[in-house]
Amino acid sequence: MRRLALIALPLAISGCFYPADRGRALETRIEKIDASNAQLQEELKQTRAQLDATLPRIDEKIAEVSKALQSLDTASRRTGADIGIQLQKTVEDLSQLRGQVETYLHKIGELETALAQTNEATEKRLLALKGDEALKEAEARKKAEELKRPTDKKEFLALAQEKAKGGDVAVARQLYSEFLKKWPKDALAAEAHFGLGETYFAEDKCREALFEYGKLLQEYPKADSTPSAYLRSSDCFKKLKMQEESRLALEELVKGYPKSDAAKTAKTRLAELDKAKKAEPKKGKK
Repeated sequence: MRRLALIALPLAISGCFYPADRGRALETRIEKIDASNAQLQEELKQTRAQLDATLPRIDEKIAEVSKALQSLDTASRRTGADIGIQLQKTVEDLSQLRGQVETYLHKIGELETALAQTNEATEKRLLALKGDEALKEAEARKKAEELKRPTDKKEFLALAQEKAKGGDVAVARQLYSEFLKKWPKDALAAEAHFGLGETYFAEDKCREALFEYGKLLQEYPKADSTPSAYLRSSDCFKKLKMQEESRLALEELVKGYPKSDAAKTAKTRLAELDKAKKAEPKKGKK
C-alpha cells in the first residue's frame, strides 16, 4: 500500500528546476539590494543612537526646570530679573534639544519609509524574476492574509475548502498550508493534504499534487480521503505518461479499499485497461 507513496514523494521533490543563468542573475541583484538595505539600516541605527543620546539631556533639562520652580520660594533674595534670565536660558536650551529630537524623528521616518520601499521593490523584483507563478502565489498570500482566521481547526479547514470550491485555489492553497503548519499532527491534517493536492491537481501541477497525495497515503492510510488520493494519484501518473504507476495506484486502491466508491471507479478503469491491452495484438495483426 505504501509503494505508491514512496514513488510519489521523490517524483514530486525532483520537480523543481531553475536555470543556472537566471539563478546567477538573481543572486547578483539580491547582493546589490542587500547592500542598499544594509546602508539604510546603518543610517537608521546611527540616527536612533543620536536620538537615544539626546533624550537624556532633555530629561536633565526638565529636571532642572522642575527643580528651579520648586525652589523659587527659597530664591527670594535673588532679583526677579536673575530668575527670569535663568529660566529663559533653560527654556531656550530645552527648545533647542526638542528641535534636535524632531529632526532625528523626521530623519528616522524618512529612513524607515525608504527601507520599506526598498524591501517592497526587492520583493517585486524577486517575484518578477521567478515568473508569473510566483507573482500569482504572492497575490494569493496577500489576499489570504486579509482573511479573518477562525481559531477552531474545523472551521479553519472549512474556510480553505470553501475557497477551493469557489475556484480560488491559490488562496485555498495558502490556507491549507497554514493549517498544516498550525496542526501538523492532527487527524484533520489528512484532509488538508488532500485539499492541498487538489489545488495543484486543478492547475495540472501533477508533481506537486503527487507529493501531497503521497504524504496522505503514507501517513494517513485510514483517512476518509485516502481512497480518493489513490484515484487522483492514478490520474496524475497518467498525465505524466507513467502508465505502470497509474495502473499500480488503481490496483492498490482496489486491494486496500475494495468497498469504497473510489474502488468502484478503479475497477472500471482497470477493466478498460485490460480490454485495451487484449485489443492490441488484434491491431498488430491487421
